Amino acid sequence: MASQKSGDAENAQGVPSIDAPSPSGDANGNRDTMRICVGAVAGAHGVKGDVRIKTFTENPMDIAAYGALSDEAGQNTFEILNTYPDKMGARVRFRNVTSRSQAEALKGTRLYVERDHLPELDEEDFYHADLIGLTAVTVQGEKLGMVKAVHNFGSADLLEIEGQFIPFTKINVPEIDFKLGTLTIIPPQDFEDEASE
Repeated sequence: MASQKSGDAENAQGVPSIDAPSPSGDANGNRDTMRICVGAVAGAHGVKGDVRIKTFTENPMDIAAYGALSDEAGQNTFEILNTYPDKMGARVRFRNVTSRSQAEALKGTRLYVERDHLPELDEEDFYHADLIGLTAVTVQGEKLGMVKAVHNFGSADLLEIEGQFIPFTKINVPEIDFKLGTLTIIPPQDFEDEASE
């Protein structure tokens, strides 16, 4: 989740989650807005079928808080039996995954939860998946590029647009229009200088 606050970097948003992958879409480019990616299987742990998950939740242990997870296609469901802390995020035991080979076969699987299972957001908060893929435009309507990711390196949420980082504040992002799939950017001076080169 990213939070958009007013003011400068000192008063900017704190990112409660790691950057999630771009939302999946269909052949027509329509984004899946009903499900949110909350993690990805990073590999197996031990011989009893546990998996290590890179979590995209504010608290890594929350991976188990939203009910059963599904894969990107929505065809396989994963019920979490146990969750343990892990340096990657969380170590999890799924029902019906009982061997290392079964766990290894899941490596790379993105894990999704239905949006309505997630907590309600405040007006100035957004899930990363909602921002990733939006087209960034200037106040004059000039296209700057697409939001590739949302990062936080410690001080504020940053939108990655064409290799540049834009602070996610109301000053730099005064308008978000989900219907049009755009967000209006007032870039910092150094972004404008690099874009004109």
